[in-house]
Amino acid sequence: MPLSNRYKKGAGSTLNKIKFAVLLAKNMGPNYIAARSIHELKRRTGYLKKKFPTNIVLPDKFISLSEWRKSGVHFFFDHKDALTFPRTQFPELKKFYDNFVDGKLPYFYGELLSVGKDYDWLTNPKTGYQYPVTKHWTELNDFDPQSGDIKYVWEKSRFCYLYSLIRYDYHFEHDLSELVFSEILSWIKANPLNYGPNYICSQEISLRILNWTFALHYYKHSKNLTEEIFNTIIRSVYGQIKHVYANIHFSLKTVRNNHALTETLTLYLMGLLYPFFPEAQLWRAKGKRWFEQEINYQIYDDGSYLQFSMNYHRVVVQLLTWALFLSKANNDSFNPVVYEKAQKSLKFLLSFMDRNSGWLPNYGSNDGALFFKLSEGHYRDYRPQLNALHYALSGTHLFNDRTILEDVYWYTGQSNGKFQEVNIPRLARFDVGGFYGMRENDGLTFIRCGKHKDRPAQADNLHLDIWYKGKNIIHDSGTFQYNTDPDLLEYFMGTTGHNAVMLGNYHQMLKGPRFIWFYWTQAIDAELSETEDQYIFFGSIKSFSYLNKNIVYQRKVIKEKDKAVWQVEDRIVHKPDLPLIQLWHIFKEDEERLQIKATDESGDEIKPEIKQGWYSSYYGLKEETLLITFKTNTNKIETIIKINET
Repeated sequence: MPLSNRYKKGAGSTLNKIKFAVLLAKNMGPNYIAARSIHELKRRTGYLKKKFPTNIVLPDKFISLSEWRKSGVHFFFDHKDALTFPRTQFPELKKFYDNFVDGKLPYFYGELLSVGKDYDWLTNPKTGYQYPVTKHWTELNDFDPQSGDIKYVWEKSRFCYLYSLIRYDYHFEHDLSELVFSEILSWIKANPLNYGPNYICSQEISLRILNWTFALHYYKHSKNLTEEIFNTIIRSVYGQIKHVYANIHFSLKTVRNNHALTETLTLYLMGLLYPFFPEAQLWRAKGKRWFEQEINYQIYDDGSYLQFSMNYHRVVVQLLTWALFLSKANNDSFNPVVYEKAQKSLKFLLSFMDRNSGWLPNYGSNDGALFFKLSEGHYRDYRPQLNALHYALSGTHLFNDRTILEDVYWYTGQSNGKFQEVNIPRLARFDVGGFYGMRENDGLTFIRCGKHKDRPAQADNLHLDIWYKGKNIIHDSGTFQYNTDPDLLEYFMGTTGHNAVMLGNYHQMLKGPRFIWFYWTQAIDAELSETEDQYIFFGSIKSFSYLNKNIVYQRKVIKEKDKAVWQVEDRIVHKPDLPLIQLWHIFKEDEERLQIKATDESGDEIKPEIKQGWYSSYYGLKEETLLITFKTNTNKIETIIKINET
């Protein structure tokens, strides 16, 4: 039985509870433990229920519709008729609209699910479980196996789908204002303030009111935006942003990731865009200060991100894009560190982007987050979002494709702008976050070798990704779901789902509850160099330290220049009496073109074992792939990987 499972079975004992607390405090620090404990105490005693009342009295009216229309606050554009960029009747956009009016929605930009034409905003479309709207949000369990993954309830309530409806409205010149407002009003009626699951997460609330704000400005002069509808929406926005402000210290002290960035930016923007709210200046000032603080903390000095996730880093890119465009439009600016970290983020993500597809490695947590999808293209294509941030910083485009540029068109209202070519070095090294790359015209080799001062989500250090001619030949398995079968959780979050090594059934780190790992891996050394014929990476990490604190995992990767050939040497120093298992994840269609041969420390060939693996490109969807493993009782495995031309 894997140690992680033995740990779970004994988790109820006093000894393990004490051990758990000690390990958690060691990883997260005393401030985190104190803040989390206080928050939980407040929840259990009913203090939070009193702090977030359901009978809050909202002002009858803040501002009239006509006054708002003339208020002088600047958005990305003034209203829909002020937009002048070219219209294109994209077939996929038409397909989205047809599905939507038929009651179907692509969840997390992947799986098409039927929610019906009169969705109640409380039912999980995967499990059919309906959350009670009569309970205060503090009384609900967001990680209940019976209800399933709560993200399926939150997804539509984010209202990110409004961008597809609005884009359809613009490109097909089909007024959808009545439909959009009916969706927002339906949600408000079904979700009384502070009741039900849609108030559990302040990030979800923040996204919702940001997306409603976009819709309000697009339909600013619509005949369907009546005084009554406007007032209903504004009052709901006010009540929800008060909730975000009242709960902000939970994100700042215990979560401190993209949630905190989303919420602090929303506070700033609500103060900026709704200056008639009584607390507007307070929210604007504090939100701005907290956002600057979190950007500086969360984006490392080399441009990598503290969540060690390409997808979550793109979330930050989009938040920065909103921040920079809207602050400039309203004659405001941020601390210089915000612009500096934004520029470094761009450099980091572009260094690991596949030039052919715009995709990045499916590395780290990928929960389907793409908050503001303002152009066509695949969900995994990062070019539209990276281009938009680059334009916000420089006023120039990174790409020439008009489809990719549409994000910028929405942020500026027009299709102007020059193209600026950016040179991406062949070798990429980001030592603070621990990311390394070897780039050629035909592909990309990506390697992680990182230290962890912030919480890792997956046991994947020294993972290797191989991209060749636009295809992710040897890939990361992805994420799948956060609340699913324990074996699937362990596969995707554990070392099993990555191209690294295990010792028997043991992962690199010890799995704790939910998103927690103990005994974090830590990089010792990382070197990246090149010769006339080769690119060479060598890295070593402290790993499996819950088995033996002296264990060191070393990986050397040699890429033959201009050849689809890789040499990988994995070695375990101070290996315990457990087999060394090397893992490779490939797609079934690539089996014939891929040659992987391995030998042990004595030079003897190791026969591969081919098993069923899993791959998730979209959150909530998985497909069968091949998991190739090599197993030895020696301390070393040397592997040759070749890709045959097709």
